[in-house]
Amino acid sequence: MVKALRWAGYGLAGVAGLAVLAAAGVWGMSAYALSRTVEPRPEHIVMAGASAARGQHLAQTATCLDCHGQDLRGSKFLEEPGLATLNAPNLTLVAAKASDEQLAQAIRQGIGHDGRSLFIMPSSTYAAFTDQEVSDLIAFIRSLPRGGSELPKMTLGPIGHIGVALGKFQTQPALMARYREHPALDVGPQHVAGRHLAMTICADCHASDLTGQEVKPGTVSPDLTVVGSYDKAQFAALMKTGLPPGGRHLQMMKDTSRNSFSHFTDQEVEQLFGYLQARAARLQARSASTS
Repeated sequence: MVKALRWAGYGLAGVAGLAVLAAAGVWGMSAYALSRTVEPRPEHIVMAGASAARGQHLAQTATCLDCHGQDLRGSKFLEEPGLATLNAPNLTLVAAKASDEQLAQAIRQGIGHDGRSLFIMPSSTYAAFTDQEVSDLIAFIRSLPRGGSELPKMTLGPIGHIGVALGKFQTQPALMARYREHPALDVGPQHVAGRHLAMTICADCHASDLTGQEVKPGTVSPDLTVVGSYDKAQFAALMKTGLPPGGRHLQMMKDTSRNSFSHFTDQEVEQLFGYLQARAARLQARSASTS
């Protein structure tokens, strides 16, 4: 999500000069889109059986700690002149003033405790988290001591405002409909766990239906049917180290694997591999039958 924002911003830089002619309109449209409040849906959470340990594992594998930091006290994760400066908030301070339900709404609906639509928070993929998973995440957040300071709120540069005004950068509630309309292929009950991992974690870079998407100009994340050509050992190596067969350099996958995916259990890697292999086989058979 962050990388896509950065590179989309570069693409918009070329139209920045034209937008100056309508600066007031651009700023107004951008401010309106970012300040809109959304009425959240009620959340069903199960805090009585929540586990902070399970929540920590999910926070590690779902890349929460990449943005919010190991202690969840926030960090600056994007600073691009002209585009934006973005800080992941200090969740220990957010948790001190938000209810469990409000935290769940931020995670799964992309709506802050003050009703704002969240911008970068990948709720469009986290929407598929189960009630138990969300409860575990909240338990983990609340298990950490309150500390640190508030980080500055998001600031957008001219390119960032243009991107929001043109709909290139959308808030999470706006993105959710698209994700719901294009879910990952269901290949049967035996692969429910693997499909769930793909929907909640892989979809952020590879699109909701796992068919790939542009993550920077000229670079498209692959359709995950590519996993059909991997064996189990090759896929495990990819998940743990970011290195594909042949040792090609995949910088984004390398960073994500080492920081987050390396925390997957062997069982989770096997479940994800099983699902992606079954998906690849199903799509290949479907293609063959229509050719």
